[in-house]
Amino acid sequence: MSLSIRNQIPGTVASVTTGEAMATVKVRLAGGQDVTAAITTESVKELGFAEGSEVKILVKSTEVSLATGPVQGLSIRNQIAGTVTDIASGGAMASVKVDVEGGALTAAITNDAVADLGLAAGSSVVALIKSTEVSLATV
Repeated sequence: MSLSIRNQIPGTVASVTTGEAMATVKVRLAGGQDVTAAITTESVKELGFAEGSEVKILVKSTEVSLATGPVQGLSIRNQIAGTVTDIASGGAMASVKVDVEGGALTAAITNDAVADLGLAAGSSVVALIKSTEVSLATV
């Protein structure tokens, strides 16, 4: 299956915590960073996710925010450090590519945000992704 989702990063399930309707699945990237996905308990069962399962993390680029450093006092579970490798600007929006240990991410943000944050190739950033915006696929 081919998908239009640009952000597809391989990882290994580190833990699964299930509730009545929802579950959190922590996935370890090759670089050692963890990403948390909040998915339905039904999906965990149907897809057979368990500790040690190989998965792909899927995140739309419009669901990736960028900060110039770690952010305190925030409910967003996923803060992934990386380095900007490329910025492609359009009329109002920019596509920012970020190299992270174990993969790469693309963030779709406004040109104003790129300017306000002073982003350029080589900039250190932290990608912020809500756990509810992370989908998982079997490999």
